Amino acid sequence: MTTATRQLDEMIERVRAAQAVFARYDQKQVDAIFHHAAAAATAKRIALAKMAVEETGMGILEDKVIKNHFASEYVYNKYKDSKTCGLIEDDPVSGYREIAAPLGLVAGIVPTTNPTSTAIFKALLCLKTRNGIIFSPHPRAKRSTRAAAMIILQAAVEAGAPENIIDCLEEPSAELTQHLMSHRGINLILATGGPGMVRAAYSSGTPAIGVGAGNTPVVIDATADVKMAVNSILLSKTFDNGMICASEQTVVAEADIADAVREEFIKRGAWFADDAQSEALAKTLFVDGALNSAIVGQSAVSIAAMAGISVPETTKVLIAERPAVRPDDPFAHEKLSPVLGFYRVADFRTAVDTAQSLVLLGGAGHTSVLYTRESNAAHIQAFEETMTTGRVLINMPASQGAIGDVYNFRVAPSLTLGCGSWGGNSVSENIGVKHLMNVKAVACRRENMLWFRVPPKVYFKLGALSPALEEYKDRRRACIITDTTMEELGHVRKVSEVLENMGMEVRVFSGVQPDPDIATARKALNMVNAFQPDMFIALGGGSPMDAAKIIWLLYEVPDIRFEDIALRFMDIRKRVVSFPDLGKKAVMVAIPTTSGTGSEVTPFAVITDSRTGVKYPVADYALTPDMAIVDPEFVMDLPPSLIANAGLDVLTHAIEAYTSTLATNFADGQAMEAVRLVFKYLRRSYAGGEDRLIPREKMHYAATIAGMAFANAFLGVCHSLAHTLGSYFHVPHGLANAIMLSYVIEYNATDTPTKQGMLPQYKYPWVKGRYARMADMLHLADDVEGDGPEARAEKTARLVRAIEALKFDLGIPASLREAGIAEADFLQKLDEMAEQAFDDQCTVSNPRYPLIAELKELYRKAFYGEPLAAMA
Repeated sequence: MTTATRQLDEMIERVRAAQAVFARYDQKQVDAIFHHAAAAATAKRIALAKMAVEETGMGILEDKVIKNHFASEYVYNKYKDSKTCGLIEDDPVSGYREIAAPLGLVAGIVPTTNPTSTAIFKALLCLKTRNGIIFSPHPRAKRSTRAAAMIILQAAVEAGAPENIIDCLEEPSAELTQHLMSHRGINLILATGGPGMVRAAYSSGTPAIGVGAGNTPVVIDATADVKMAVNSILLSKTFDNGMICASEQTVVAEADIADAVREEFIKRGAWFADDAQSEALAKTLFVDGALNSAIVGQSAVSIAAMAGISVPETTKVLIAERPAVRPDDPFAHEKLSPVLGFYRVADFRTAVDTAQSLVLLGGAGHTSVLYTRESNAAHIQAFEETMTTGRVLINMPASQGAIGDVYNFRVAPSLTLGCGSWGGNSVSENIGVKHLMNVKAVACRRENMLWFRVPPKVYFKLGALSPALEEYKDRRRACIITDTTMEELGHVRKVSEVLENMGMEVRVFSGVQPDPDIATARKALNMVNAFQPDMFIALGGGSPMDAAKIIWLLYEVPDIRFEDIALRFMDIRKRVVSFPDLGKKAVMVAIPTTSGTGSEVTPFAVITDSRTGVKYPVADYALTPDMAIVDPEFVMDLPPSLIANAGLDVLTHAIEAYTSTLATNFADGQAMEAVRLVFKYLRRSYAGGEDRLIPREKMHYAATIAGMAFANAFLGVCHSLAHTLGSYFHVPHGLANAIMLSYVIEYNATDTPTKQGMLPQYKYPWVKGRYARMADMLHLADDVEGDGPEARAEKTARLVRAIEALKFDLGIPASLREAGIAEADFLQKLDEMAEQAFDDQCTVSNPRYPLIAELKELYRKAFYGEPLAAMA
């Protein structure tokens, strides 16, 4: 026995001893550990993604961030309420019940393609089921896999798990992995990796759950939505450069729509090889009959270069049209890269048979996809009955559809996908907390259920203050959260007099500074806890409202942690940390005194981490005020610069809400009305004078109306970029939005984005059409005929020009440099800023999912004031 195997034996004994203790934990203890570990993994998703890309040289950083986030947030959301300890189901009527017990010690085999997300997924699954786990990482990814394992371990122990419940080989080798899998102390092997590794797991003598190879075929029938189909395939196939095993490998199109499919691919950035180029690519893809490891996880441009082919730098996917399926053709096999085979066939039955032959050639049991009209029940039934795959996906991207819980919430989120007996596996479903049989899942694409939530009461018009507050005449103690400016202007006195006349006791905290931080909120909390109010009044602009919401939250939920409320989410309903309902101790009334933030009707608050200076947009509908009082009397004497900045903030709110991936018909009306009011009244409001009454009243309403829109449709990267500028350089928020807005519009307004926003209802890039619709509403393009790509581009350009003209009239600086940021400071912080903007909560709902490098370029353009395309 070598020193390495002896040390592994000692590790196994340590983890077994820890698991024996863990097996006695109850559900409450397990759930607390599971929650804390998921939150820790979510918080470290970017750092782990960076480490994985740097170590392996494969994939795309931003996509690995999504995979890490998915592995923690979606898995936590799926199983947070699952019973995994003791009695988990009891149906006396049917006479059926289930009792859960841990397996013991798991050997987790982790591939180089997903070194951190798979580790997060498997570790969380083991913690939820009271198992210990020892990871055997791929040698090319040993540092990143171990880092992920240790983050989960540390968090689990902090939450009460036994020490040593998770461990990882530091110097993995084939010998050690085989020793681990065949060790009598291992109760189950959870194997994700190449076919050779999975076969070794099954032949080790230890019970194993492994996965088969993927060779996902996509059938596009004559009734399919071609735009949705092609853009869904591109979304999936370019995700992490095609390394998810479920990603599409071949496209089979009915002859009637094959040319339309091909044209849509080319339009969106795909590149079709000719015969000679196809053969050169084939020789690059496979070497000596096996997949060339050098191409795995590389970009389409890089792979083309390896084959000696020059393609545009914007090329997303390489495609070769083949006359027939041949076993010796590399394009008919799994390629783990942004490369597709393409087949055109005479009819649907031939298409299905072709897809099945591809599955049998190298992906039996894994995944297949059909694009069709969903009412076409006969085609769906024929497809699902024919395909020997564990996942039969209808109208959805294969990568995101197969891993579950994104395009159909009934498919379990997983990064280990069983292939059943068809693929030589013991399980056919997505690996989760329970596996008993082969299950064929037929999942149809479903849009998220959306919502429209605003405060129950919104009062407006001059003089609304008194009658609105009368609604709360039963309250006894009111705390006004504000800043010193509101006291100096007499606004605090105006509000407190109304409250005192109602017989209420009033306290005022006026220590809110611009960009409020958590330390300020805690300082106010000392006064609040002593006073015990049953009403909060948020009085002022965005900063007092942000501070008031956080103070309200901390007052009602004293044990909540800043780290938890600041944790990012991909879907507000699936977040790792849930907010409790507020209002049990006090109601929240918001009275805006600037016409910009809209915070009086939104679930958002922006708070700064006192330690790091980082701004965190916190979002949860629990933070929505109970009442908004939009009284124009408070904004009649605002200075012009504040009117300009706030008004352009309103415009940005409305435009981003209207073009968000979460935009809905219910929020669209508010967004468009806010845009109309801004262009009609902002210049006049800025000019002031005797005629300012109506323009300022209308702009005050515009701010609230835009707030209603983005409270429900959310925002985009313009706000992400602006939040970060505020963190680093204290640029006023509205000004930062104003400088960035036109650059962001031109960035979003493309039919071929590098990355498409990933939500089921956002079927293909359509944001340019939405910008065009705004231009139509504003009568900026009445002379432009048609609604084709050129017309939409021209209308978008006119919208940009109109925004730039408005900014000029309001005295907005033409660049960040003109706004007072020093070049040396900007360049020094640029990389950090781009990453922080990428991590901003608003980024998730932008229609074009950004790369960090793209955000960096937007910053650079805005800093130097580079000419906009619309102004050329």
